[in-house]
Amino acid sequence: MIYRFLPLILFCIFSFKPLNTTENTKNEVKSTDPKLIAANAKATFEAKSKSFYTVIDANGFSLPTFESFLAAFEGYEQLKQQGKIENEILTIVDFSLSSSQERMWVIDMKTQKVILKSLVSHGRNSGSEYATDFSNASESFKSSLGFYVTGETYTGKHGLSLRLDGMEYGINDNARNRAVVVHGADYVSKSFIKNTGRLGRSQGCPAVPYEIHKELIQTIKGKSCIFIYHPSRNYVAKSKLVS
Repeated sequence: MIYRFLPLILFCIFSFKPLNTTENTKNEVKSTDPKLIAANAKATFEAKSKSFYTVIDANGFSLPTFESFLAAFEGYEQLKQQGKIENEILTIVDFSLSSSQERMWVIDMKTQKVILKSLVSHGRNSGSEYATDFSNASESFKSSLGFYVTGETYTGKHGLSLRLDGMEYGINDNARNRAVVVHGADYVSKSFIKNTGRLGRSQGCPAVPYEIHKELIQTIKGKSCIFIYHPSRNYVAKSKLVS
């Protein structure tokens, strides 16, 4: 009697086993595919960034673009995880904008509030009204893109100033040797823009108006993060802090 049912039993076994094996293989590929994992992680981080961005209190100012904030937030989070940030302030400088615009935002990441917005200069050899050319080389008189951590204050020829340490090798890590610092300057003012049609330029420093330089430096000193943004493909290709 068993011989009558043996073909049916074998048919069932061989019919269903390959299907289950295929499904398991597909599930395994889905769960271990590095590209898929990276894509999911990126989508999750962008959603987190968007959620943070939408609740920022602009405090009467306009917000930076989401594109610049997304890049800034990505590097900020990594530097914070590495223990390099102690003062939870994120400063974003958007060099895609005209120097005649206020293009520096200072954001308190704890309270999620913009606490200051300002004019800021770029290096004299980086461009005229717009910054388009960047360098990490000494004596280039150009700005450097990327992430910085603020260092100590000192009093120099521009008064109270703040040293910066570039966090990105080959991009801005020469900042301290180049004396790229935050300082006040009389060529960073609305009156200068009115007379020349653009802001004055530095030797590579992110210089700010004298009216706010002390307040700014006292706020961001002590290992806070500064991100100088520009939609440069060269920067994104070299940076390990943005994707």
